[in-house]
Amino acid sequence: MHKYKVLVVDDEKEIPDAIERYLKNEDIQVIKAYNGQDALEIIDKEEIHLILMDIMMPNVDGIEATMKIREDKNIPIIIISAKSEYSDKILGLNIGADDYITKPFYPLELIARVKSQLRRYIDFGNIRKGYEEKDKIIIGGISLDLNSKELRVDGEIKKITPIEYKILELLMENPNKVFSAEEIYEKVWKEHCINTDTVMVHIRRIREKIEIKPKEPRYLKVVWGIGYKFEKCTR
Repeated sequence: MHKYKVLVVDDEKEIPDAIERYLKNEDIQVIKAYNGQDALEIIDKEEIHLILMDIMMPNVDGIEATMKIREDKNIPIIIISAKSEYSDKILGLNIGADDYITKPFYPLELIARVKSQLRRYIDFGNIRKGYEEKDKIIIGGISLDLNSKELRVDGEIKKITPIEYKILELLMENPNKVFSAEEIYEKVWKEHCINTDTVMVHIRRIREKIEIKPKEPRYLKVVWGIGYKFEKCTR
């Protein structure tokens, strides 16, 4: 029995077929869909651990499908697209994707990114043994529960993806310490930094969830020319 299920969504049928061959040796089952609507229906019926999503597709495209998935699910999503423009990458990350790979891609790179996202997702979903209710990081009105992995802002639960959780955990466990974008990438993604733009977009998404005024952050601040820090402040 396969350990993980990956949904590959692409209207070019040879792409899901090729990805299935790549992942088969990694003990990963591939489920195929050829448009966004079919993908949404599969997600409602199947337990999916990761999604590889093309952008340009008939019926429901990858952007719309990703936005709908993000309304209530934190499944990792890697956008796979022939569109390599900077603006397209940023759009994909802004709507909730966790990573972005451009076509044509190297099989080994694809496998590495899939396995990396799966590790984070499974770790995020598992409850750490030995933690009690008191095991929270609380800074001002922001509370990160290390047991349930919930983020609360002034008592209100906020939806958070595994990547966002890992970034917040790193910064909140080290209040006032400045981390460069490269350091954040390497500590969270557990690989050599290849794209600091990804960090920037995730920081922006976190700010939108925890800050009253994201453009005038109280907690998650940039130290120009150096990096980011979570500032320890009191109410």
